[in-house]
Amino acid sequence: MQKHELDKIDRKILNILMVQAKKPLKEIAEAVFLSIPAVSARIEKMEREGYILGYQAEINPALMGYGARAFIQLEVPQEKKEQFYRYASSHPQVMECNCVTGEYSMLLQVCFPSMEDLEHFTGELQQFGKARTHVVFSTPVRHRGIRVEES
Repeated sequence: MQKHELDKIDRKILNILMVQAKKPLKEIAEAVFLSIPAVSARIEKMEREGYILGYQAEINPALMGYGARAFIQLEVPQEKKEQFYRYASSHPQVMECNCVTGEYSMLLQVCFPSMEDLEHFTGELQQFGKARTHVVFSTPVRHRGIRVEES
């Protein structure tokens, strides 16, 4: 499918949705000076073409009982990658897994109820290769999506 070029209005809509995905269409339409059906059509098109991958609520992990958060760098040999991908995908505590450059080939973001649970998980990861764990003390800048230039 060929993607259309995003115009200034599409980009403004994306910025609005990144800040507040549940913003009423009426308010988005007022902000971009279009009708509600026109805004709805633009959003549907951007979803269909893959510009918008989905919508998620940002949940406070600590209030949900997940007090141990960490980033884990993992060196996974090429021959173990498929097995590792299946393993990581099967663990809901793995919030994100990225294949990266450098000494370590994987970067995981994980969230567990306790440090003991995190320690157990990092022990299991040893079957795939050398790991380095970075425990999160605080998050002064939360995940905020990409910047979409409107010009």
